Amino acid sequence: MNPRQLEQMARQMQKEMLRIQEELANTNVEGSAGSYVTVTMNGHREVKAIKLAPEVVDPDDVETLQDLIVAAIDDASKKAQELAEKRLGPLTGGMKMPGML
Repeated sequence: MNPRQLEQMARQMQKEMLRIQEELANTNVEGSAGSYVTVTMNGHREVKAIKLAPEVVDPDDVETLQDLIVAAIDDASKKAQELAEKRLGPLTGGMKMPGML
């Protein structure tokens, strides 16, 4: 393969990577802690929304609510990670790209 072909392949890969990154920014996943807390996050793992069931808001038990929020964020983050790996996998050949996933 000559240098011109390599350069062309690199540009095509970069273009595809940018397209996938934009797609991830516009794709949401939801994580939950039971039916009490739901976290919506995009494919870049940015939290977009948190929904709380009214019965979980107890001023006398803030610690449980905090734990449920952390659990829901963790669940959403794992789902966003899986989404990114699925979308970027064919492009990266399964390699983990630092800063991308």
